[in-house]
Amino acid sequence: MTDETKTVLVIDDEPDIRTYLATLLQDNGYRVSTAENGEDGWAKVQSLRPDLITLDITMPEKSGVRFYRDVKQNDELKNIPVIIVTGVSVDFEKFISSRTKVPPPEGYLSKPIEKEQFLDKVAKALN
Repeated sequence: MTDETKTVLVIDDEPDIRTYLATLLQDNGYRVSTAENGEDGWAKVQSLRPDLITLDITMPEKSGVRFYRDVKQNDELKNIPVIIVTGVSVDFEKFISSRTKVPPPEGYLSKPIEKEQFLDKVAKALN
């Protein structure tokens, strides 16, 4: 692994989704860290400073919406791209993208995740 290897933080409360996304990313040359909820994710984003975050919306402890808002309103973290990966409807994409206090996410994917589409969004968000 070179120093150029990008780090992705995968935040999702479903173990199967975390494992799937982490494996997909690792198989494609990314360094991966995972968190099972927003609180765990918040601690990791502050210590790791990942190059990208994939974020589930519906989670215990700290919701993805609150986590997203906290990241985008934090001067040290707001430039980290976020791809929202959720089972929540397309209407949610319109909702989160219309917030005035925070910018829209760099990517949005509905579950079930389509592998190529996911990797494409990750690559675009990191460039």
